[in-house]
Amino acid sequence: MEYELIVVGGGPAGLSGALKAAQNGVRVAVIDRQEELGGQLVKQTHKFFGWSRRNAGVRGIEIGRRLRDAVLAEPRITVFTGTEALGYYPDNSLLIESPSGVSRITGKTFLFATGAQERMLLFPGNDLPGVYGAGAVQTLMNVYGVRPGRSVLMVGSGNIGLIVSYQLRQAGVMVRAIVEALPQIGGYAVHASKVRRLGIPILTRHSIKEAHGREYVEGATIWELDDKFRGIPGTEKDIDVDVICLATGLTPLGDLLWQAGVSMTYVPELGGFVPIYDGNMETERSGIFVAGDAAGIEEASTAMLCGEIAGLAVAAKLGKIPRHRFEEERNVLAQELSALRSGPLSSKVRTGYERIKALVQGRRG
Repeated sequence: MEYELIVVGGGPAGLSGALKAAQNGVRVAVIDRQEELGGQLVKQTHKFFGWSRRNAGVRGIEIGRRLRDAVLAEPRITVFTGTEALGYYPDNSLLIESPSGVSRITGKTFLFATGAQERMLLFPGNDLPGVYGAGAVQTLMNVYGVRPGRSVLMVGSGNIGLIVSYQLRQAGVMVRAIVEALPQIGGYAVHASKVRRLGIPILTRHSIKEAHGREYVEGATIWELDDKFRGIPGTEKDIDVDVICLATGLTPLGDLLWQAGVSMTYVPELGGFVPIYDGNMETERSGIFVAGDAAGIEEASTAMLCGEIAGLAVAAKLGKIPRHRFEEERNVLAQELSALRSGPLSSKVRTGYERIKALVQGRRG
C-alpha cells in the first residue's frame, strides 16, 4: 500500500492536516489506534475560545464530529482506525497492526500528529487504584458515562484541571479542592471563576504530599510549598477523597520521530523533547512533518491550524499546488496562528517556538 501522505494520529491536528492535503489533490492515509477519529476532541464537552472562524463557542465533541465527517467524506483519504503504528523504517515505510494483522505501508511524505501523554507525580501511594490522569477521568465521564468516584482531589489548576473539575461537579462528583504548586492559577480566569462559584477552593502554593489507602485511595494529605517548591512541615491537611486526579501537564509523544532520525531538542516551554521544524511544520528530515502536541503542548485550536499548514506544505512539496498559491494561503494561516497565540497565557508557548525558530535559523546560517 502506497500513499502520497501518511498521517499518524487522528486527532485535531492530524485530521486537519489530512483534509487540507487531500483537498489539494494529495492521496492520504490516516492511521489512529482508536476506533473513533477525533483524538482528545471526543471527550471535550466544553466550548472553545477564539473567534467564529475558528470554532469559538463550539463544543469540542462537535468540532471532532465535523472533522471526522469531512475526512470520511473525502475520497482521497483512506482511514485506518483501531490500527497501531509499530515503527518507521528508512525506506519510508511504516509497520502497522490492524484488526486484520500486521502489514507495511509506504509514503512519499509523513505527518506525525501523535499527541502527548500525561505527566505523573511522584508521591507515596501514587500507584493506588483511584489515582488518575485528568484525561482518563474525562474519558470515563464524557465518553463512557462512568463516574470515577465520589470525592476528588484535583492536582493542577491549568485549563485541563479547571475544566475537568467543573465537569466532575456536573456529573455529581464532589471536588474537595484544587491544589496548584505555582503561586498563581495556570488556566483561564473564566474557568477558575466557574469552579469557584461552585464552592471549590483553589489552593495555590500547595501540592499533594501522599495518598492513603491499602487497596485503593481512601484519602490524601496536602501541604503548602515554599519558594523552592518544597513541602513545609506542619502545614499538612488531610482530605477525605477516593480519587486523586492529576492535571500536571503533558509530554509530547515523539517515539516515531526518534525512530525516523528527526533532530530533537528539549524545550521545557513546549513540554519536553520536540522535533526541530520550520514554519511549514517540516522537520530537518525532508518529507517528515509534525503538528499538534507532538510539536509542542498547546490548545486544540492552534493544533488544527498547524495541521492545516503542514497539509498545505505537503501539497506544495509534492507539486500539487503552485508555489505562489502555497505562500499566499500559508501566510493567511500563519497570521491566524499568531493571533491565537497572542494572549498572555501563551507567552510560555511563544518563548518555546522562538527557541525552535532560532535553532532552525542557526543551522541554516
